[in-house]
Amino acid sequence: MSMRGAMGGMSRDPSIAEHRLNKGVVRRVLAFARPYRGLISVFVVLITVSAALSVAPPLLFRKIIDDGVLGGDRQLVIQLAVIVAVLAVVDAVIAIVQRWCSSKIGEGLIFDLRTRVFDHVLSMPIAFFTRTQTGKLVSRLNSDVIGAQQAFTSTLSTVLSNVISLVLVLTAMLVLSWQLTVAALVLLPIFLVPAKLVGRRLAVLTREQMQLNGDMSVSMTERFSVSGALLVKLFGRPEEEHQRFAERAGSVRDVSVKIALNGRLFMTSLGLVAALATALVYGVGGLLSIEGALTVGTLTALAGLLARLYGPLTQLTNLPLDVMSALVSFDRVFEVLDLAPMIADAKDAQPVTGPPSVSFTSVSFRYPGPEEVSLASLESVASLDQRRSEDVLHDVTFDVLPGQTVALVGPSGGGKTTITHLVARLYEATTGTVEVGGVDVRRLQLASLRTTVGYVTQDAHMFHDTIRANLTYAKPDATESDMMAVLAAAQIIDLVDALPDGLDTVVGERGYRLSGGERQRLAIARLLLAAPPIVILDEATAHLDSESEVAVQAALDEAMQGRTSIVIAHRLSTIRNADLIVVIEKGRVVQQGRHSQLLAQGGLYAELHRTQFAEARADVLADAGKVVMVDAGDDLRADVDATR
Repeated sequence: MSMRGAMGGMSRDPSIAEHRLNKGVVRRVLAFARPYRGLISVFVVLITVSAALSVAPPLLFRKIIDDGVLGGDRQLVIQLAVIVAVLAVVDAVIAIVQRWCSSKIGEGLIFDLRTRVFDHVLSMPIAFFTRTQTGKLVSRLNSDVIGAQQAFTSTLSTVLSNVISLVLVLTAMLVLSWQLTVAALVLLPIFLVPAKLVGRRLAVLTREQMQLNGDMSVSMTERFSVSGALLVKLFGRPEEEHQRFAERAGSVRDVSVKIALNGRLFMTSLGLVAALATALVYGVGGLLSIEGALTVGTLTALAGLLARLYGPLTQLTNLPLDVMSALVSFDRVFEVLDLAPMIADAKDAQPVTGPPSVSFTSVSFRYPGPEEVSLASLESVASLDQRRSEDVLHDVTFDVLPGQTVALVGPSGGGKTTITHLVARLYEATTGTVEVGGVDVRRLQLASLRTTVGYVTQDAHMFHDTIRANLTYAKPDATESDMMAVLAAAQIIDLVDALPDGLDTVVGERGYRLSGGERQRLAIARLLLAAPPIVILDEATAHLDSESEVAVQAALDEAMQGRTSIVIAHRLSTIRNADLIVVIEKGRVVQQGRHSQLLAQGGLYAELHRTQFAEARADVLADAGKVVMVDAGDDLRADVDATR
């Protein structure tokens, strides 16, 4: 028995045995195994044959010694030796085929489970991701899936091989000498009791090691990301960072040493008991052989069989824990698969066929609670917040006609972004109706809806891949000329042409190798490549310098050309020419109209405009370094004229 095999079960957390499985887990596990039932059958047969073959050599050695060597039969010795050699070759071949079957079953199950969980998670609404801890979710795809597949590989193999070996070994030993067999079993408690104690200690230490490794990994992940590394560079103190990491790494080191020592104690005790048992068998058996009650070959066979006795016994003592660990892993995977997405296609869902219009009618919305969209086991602090959320939108009503540009303005946190999320059903309206193309979005196919509505947000996400890959994510069959055309329209073609690798330039994690304005223009190019008839621009020029804003605004104008557009902007000068401006405050529509109409009405829009006008004038005066009124540009003069 290998140390790894023995230690695997000993280090498992005993609290797993107290876990309450959901109803029907075993039935569902068997359903997952159904496609592999042929391989599993072959696997079981191979395990059985291999276990039986492991008992044969000691019995053959008995024949070789008693009948061959002591009997002076040279031919028998040669024949039996050849048989032992053939059995060794057969066992080696079986081991290889068994490993192949195990890998096919195990990796197949891992593939099936991972793809099922991955696809299911991607189908979840945005609310699920806002509450779920990414690390815990990834753990379900990795450690839990691997733990689940072990039910059909290592656990199944352990159970069958050890049970069969134990039965055959004990039977053979009892037949050869029941007295020595009983004497050998008397020593078993001397080993099992300490083994149990060491096992509990190992479980505690292993759990502590996993926690400490997790803390160390979190520390590295936070500091090795681009944004984390930048924060450390700007504000971190290298000595303190070293000390903090060294403390965590030191804790991992210390607990690993304890695990190694306890593991060695376990294996030493196992070896000691096996040695004592062997000494007992040879001592008592030797006396019996001298007296003629036991042959030398039988004594040798008993000693060989004894070496095959304690390993299976040790592993079978942990059998309930091994089986439960595998079932708990399956249960945790099924827990994710059983979480139904809040937003899904209706049975009679239809594609978007109407004109590119958007209509909100008496729409109210509140963010869903944790019990609606997530699992407590995938959350941390968020799971503690059980308060029911209040409505963040109240009776929102407005229309966006085909080809129109409608701007949403208002104070931060008023619900503007939430409104845009309802258009593509990233969230579901609590009450009221959101229509696209004249049809309630709940009756439209999600895939069709999301090809109809395109977004550019203020923090455009880029995959850690090439410019080409980030563009073709919107349109996989796009040609290079298509990509160059949209890059030109997005005002970023000069940058791409200047790069040594052109379209094959890697943009880095989240696109950090590009500036903010460059990322925004690349996101706009991606939108243009997808060519949706409805575009939503959520403060796409926020946090940009003046030069970048001019370039991005020009790209946005291109993106909006001939399309129905919903624009969120804090800078009112960018949406003065919108066909309709909807003013949002605290989740309510407080004003609607064109720029000049809203200024004439007064109210919140006029107040926001006066505030921005004053700030813009102060900026111009500060830049000019004068105390007299200066030319603030066309936009500023237009705003002054509009207020008269």
